[in-house]
Amino acid sequence: MDTEENHTPQPDALHILSTQEKNWAMFAHLSTFLGWIGIPLANIIAPLIIWQIKKETMPFAAEQAKEALNFQISLTILAVISAILIMVFIGIIGLIAIGIAQLIFTIIASLKANEGIAYRYPMTIRLIK
Repeated sequence: MDTEENHTPQPDALHILSTQEKNWAMFAHLSTFLGWIGIPLANIIAPLIIWQIKKETMPFAAEQAKEALNFQISLTILAVISAILIMVFIGIIGLIAIGIAQLIFTIIASLKANEGIAYRYPMTIRLIK
């Protein structure tokens, strides 16, 4: 009457986050700031590259890179809409709000990832699952 399911832990439960994996997760979030220094679409490309490189070996880092990627895609869509709305002046407020939101939420996500806590950005369109 001994069942194996009672003493066989799930592989996900055994996965202990290494410092290296936490650092990669943090870098995935922080890499989005490369777009701020003038590299076109770096805010999307950088977490995409980290996700693709780490998806087989570091599940936590890959998950956080994907989360950062979805957030940056969402912000880019909102920025394009705001840029169009500049003609009616409300777009300027939108662009400022997007910049502030990116700064604040990315820093929070980076700190959480460095602690090994999965962070989900609010108001994000999750296009990549």
